[in-house]
Amino acid sequence: MAEPVKRPSINPLNALRRPTVAGCLNKVSGWSNWQFTAGSAVLGLALAASAVLAAGPWDSGQRKAERQWAAARDRTGGAHHEPAASAAPATPAPAPSAPAVLAALGTRVDKAAPDGEAAALRTTLDKLLDSSALGTVRTAVVIDTATGKRLYGKGADTAMTPASTVKIATAVAALSALGPDHRIATTVRASPDARTLTLVGGGDPTLDKAALRELAAGTVRALRDRGVDSVRLRYDTSRYSGPARHPIGPNENIAPVSALMLDEGRLDRTDSGPAPRSGDPAGDAARTFAELLNDAGIGTGSAPARGRAAAASRPVAKHLSDPLSALVERALTNSDNDIAEALARQTALAAGEPADFDGARRAVTARLKKLHLPLAGANFADGSGLNRKDKVTAGLLAGLLARAADPGRPELRPVLTGLPVAGFTGTLSNRYTSTSRGTGLIRAKTGTLTGVNTLAGTVVDARGRLLAFAFLASGTTSPSEAQSALDALATSLVVRTR
Repeated sequence: MAEPVKRPSINPLNALRRPTVAGCLNKVSGWSNWQFTAGSAVLGLALAASAVLAAGPWDSGQRKAERQWAAARDRTGGAHHEPAASAAPATPAPAPSAPAVLAALGTRVDKAAPDGEAAALRTTLDKLLDSSALGTVRTAVVIDTATGKRLYGKGADTAMTPASTVKIATAVAALSALGPDHRIATTVRASPDARTLTLVGGGDPTLDKAALRELAAGTVRALRDRGVDSVRLRYDTSRYSGPARHPIGPNENIAPVSALMLDEGRLDRTDSGPAPRSGDPAGDAARTFAELLNDAGIGTGSAPARGRAAAASRPVAKHLSDPLSALVERALTNSDNDIAEALARQTALAAGEPADFDGARRAVTARLKKLHLPLAGANFADGSGLNRKDKVTAGLLAGLLARAADPGRPELRPVLTGLPVAGFTGTLSNRYTSTSRGTGLIRAKTGTLTGVNTLAGTVVDARGRLLAFAFLASGTTSPSEAQSALDALATSLVVRTR
């Protein structure tokens, strides 16, 4: 069983922009004085966020200035980045930052915390982790992201099946390898005589009919300039290799993994969650493109055929996906398996590996190793978490989130801004109610397979610390009870000292 998901707010800050003051007060009606104070804090954060958004400019949840700084610090590979620094206008040097404190994430419990507070945290989490709803094996880690100190650990180095929380690792690897501005290209190439066209997939699972219509319009203009009104149409999926079908087989949670697909291979009008899937998403995209060409007066004759573009062909039209930062946010908020697998393959391509499951595993592992993360026992059998052979530790998941919070790595920030907001967005929209003390204060990626339930995210505690946490459980028998127990663990980090 894979977790149900809802349509995301692509920028999770939308959750803070939408509510009116009256709506926010309605949401917290009936709360206690303590809860009203916390709710007021949320409202204050919403108003502050609105002010920041007004000051802008924002792009996919990150200030452009911050992202430009990241790009200037470490330009990464990939075919579709911003121009090189030499071609860009001069920009002010970034303000000096504090020394990096996350060079090596701690593996021991923080001894600097007040004894009473540390003991209270241990007592609270130990008791909650003892819940029978969490199955036969449960592990947990809590990290202070500012210092890298581990505040709590239980089974921290035990490798567990993470389900969809493995998407955090996939996202960190992709952003680290390619940068947040990278875009995935879908192109149309024409033979020297312009009589043969090839639709070349680059691996963008979000390609839709509007994008194909844009590609068709550009192609038609180029053909008319050459006096061509009929063509042979091919489509090229060679960017990816290996088996297209995920090991779980035909499934409503994921389409065949192809370098060319239309609307994630969905056969209904949804854009998130389970859906009937095409068995031939590349062919569907090519046939739709052919129809658009025919409608514009360019005949395509027989049905499109699979084949590579000729070596002497030249591009006549190109469409670029949303920036990688937006794809990461959508993958995490929506728990989008198709985007997650695409991110893993794009990471493989950046590393010079084959764009298949094995190549992606090697590339993601190598990229995370460069970030000095604890990888003992880790296995990235896929990018989405649908494969039960995926293994991570609670220490790794919490460490990934701590890395994403590192001021010295702003290129990883979409991992945090993409996390669902408790009670508001994505897979947490229905997990917290208006009376929950965690609503609006917890951001976390969920994970659900039969017998597996996980939760990993961030929360700000009463001392103002941004804490990263990871809670993993296996052998669970009731998904709803396990989710409630995980939510209680995360909420305890909010309310423990408030």
